[in-house]
Amino acid sequence: MNPLSEIPLSVWRSRGQTFDFKGHAIRYWVAGQGEPLLLLHGFPTASWDWHYLWQPLARHYRLIACDMLGFGDSSKPQEHRYSLLEQADLQQALLAHVRVDTPVHVLAHDYGDSVAQELLARHRDGLASIASCVFLNGGLFPEAHHAVLIQKLLISPLGWLAARAFSRDTLVNSVTRIYGPATRPSESALDDCWSLIQSNQGTRVLHRLACYLIERRLRRDRWVTAMQHAGVPMRFINGGWDPVCGKAMLVRYRELIYRADTILLPDIGHYPHTEAPVQVLRHYLAFRAGLRPAGICHTG
Repeated sequence: MNPLSEIPLSVWRSRGQTFDFKGHAIRYWVAGQGEPLLLLHGFPTASWDWHYLWQPLARHYRLIACDMLGFGDSSKPQEHRYSLLEQADLQQALLAHVRVDTPVHVLAHDYGDSVAQELLARHRDGLASIASCVFLNGGLFPEAHHAVLIQKLLISPLGWLAARAFSRDTLVNSVTRIYGPATRPSESALDDCWSLIQSNQGTRVLHRLACYLIERRLRRDRWVTAMQHAGVPMRFINGGWDPVCGKAMLVRYRELIYRADTILLPDIGHYPHTEAPVQVLRHYLAFRAGLRPAGICHTG
């Protein structure tokens, strides 16, 4: 049973603010005080994914999160060429908007992992200031990523058709397969996720957003080099049950990252922060407290 309080989507939406990014309305949220912590959500969902962790983390840090361009309640321009590089630009613009002028900590998931990797590369280039980075399940190394059918369809020549046909049933069929056996989302949670995808005619841009799977492969060497040489403390918290980027991704992480700091949650799927938020919170706070035994793969 999850003892952390849920923030209902209606309440979450009421607490959001809006800022302009290149003429597009971006919904964002801030809370708490202390060192800034930037939360980066995954595909095809939105920042509401963090709602179990939002209040507990806000007791320790100044939280900043947005629905990225094309996601959630932010603008979803239909003819736009979406890019992970632009999403990294968006994060930097958001940090400037809320007047963060100190190094920022990052907690990322899925699509957000790729944005975080670009921010690490910019840190290495002297164009960003990242204090630490914690990744949840995501395609950090494309060679260890196993796309689900809908992802393959969205980046195919018929991607536009797959996007138009995307429905709540498509979401349910795709998402429930990548959760742990005992941590699948409720019908209410699925309704809320579908509401965020549908917002601003979001299904019409899913195939354009899904091109991140291709972009991720193109930028793999830049991003992996940044992870290896940026000099930023990192941790990888991985739901091992995830068929998309579960334990195989963790194994690859340990092969490529020197003195890798990893946490394996064996029975958890692709969404550790909603499936096992108490464990994720515990491991995140331990990381931030400096309790990071190098080169050990923790379980639990």
